[in-house]
Amino acid sequence: MNKDELLDLIIIGAAAAGSAAAVYAARRNLNFKVVAKDIGGEVALSGEVGNWPGTIHITGFDLAQNFHKHTQSYNVPIDEGFSVETLKKEGNIHIVAAKNSVGEERIYRTKAVIIASGIHPRELGVTGEEDLRGKGVTYCTVCDGPLFKGKTTATIGGGNSALESALMMSGISKKVYLITKYSDTKENNGGFPKGENILIDKIKELNNVEILYSANTKEIMGNGMVSGLKYEDMESKETKELEVQGVMVHIGMIPNSSFVTCGKKDKAGQIEVDTKCKTDCPGVFAAGDVTNVPFKQIAIAAGHGVTAALSAIEYINMWKEEE
Repeated sequence: MNKDELLDLIIIGAAAAGSAAAVYAARRNLNFKVVAKDIGGEVALSGEVGNWPGTIHITGFDLAQNFHKHTQSYNVPIDEGFSVETLKKEGNIHIVAAKNSVGEERIYRTKAVIIASGIHPRELGVTGEEDLRGKGVTYCTVCDGPLFKGKTTATIGGGNSALESALMMSGISKKVYLITKYSDTKENNGGFPKGENILIDKIKELNNVEILYSANTKEIMGNGMVSGLKYEDMESKETKELEVQGVMVHIGMIPNSSFVTCGKKDKAGQIEVDTKCKTDCPGVFAAGDVTNVPFKQIAIAAGHGVTAALSAIEYINMWKEEE
């Protein structure tokens, strides 16, 4: 693109929030572009989605493809494969700098920005995790689960993503350990404080899933490939070992907000927004999981994207080159 061109809007991200914002921006005939590392984000890596309004059952990958098809029906321009590295404000213009995996850089000048960059998986930070990443350690059960057919696996986590992982692996692996650091108490919702009861009940009915409560993973073992893991029984303080060939880590997400310097973030790195998805940086809006919205849900992210787009349109209509 012409480096001197001034766009109305840049949307960072192409998952639920970014796609929804793009549809609204296209319908208002804005001069805009979507910049995204990938299409679909974490939505595309989800398993079964049963809470998208109007669709009883769909996979995350298919839902992400539907989002993309919708944006493409409006010929939305997308620079795919580019990760935003910096976001700076010069006067009343925002400068967005992005780079792809081969080092190609692109600079965008725009009146407004919608940050819908989503989240990425949190790591355990234990011995062996980094060395065995992609060699039995995965953060995406949907992506890599089928590689462990007939083997023994462990899923680590105490929320819905861990429960969904264990459910999926129960139909693939011969044995599944579901490891949660929480105790099996009412206060901890049966060991899964953030889990939905319908998923917990399904897990407890499965003969090949063994739940390990009050278990703190300490090490992932293996020479070239995962062969086991060590965990501490937090009640007895004993260190125990499991023989497993795959480890699925689902312990939460981290906001993709490291490039954000114009816009306040909370301690977790979430971008703080008001009810109209405005940040405290004029012309910068944020939507979806990257924000401090209380619930990380696909439907909420899509609604957030719409709100951010409408707020950005209001801002663009009033925009002047000089503040």
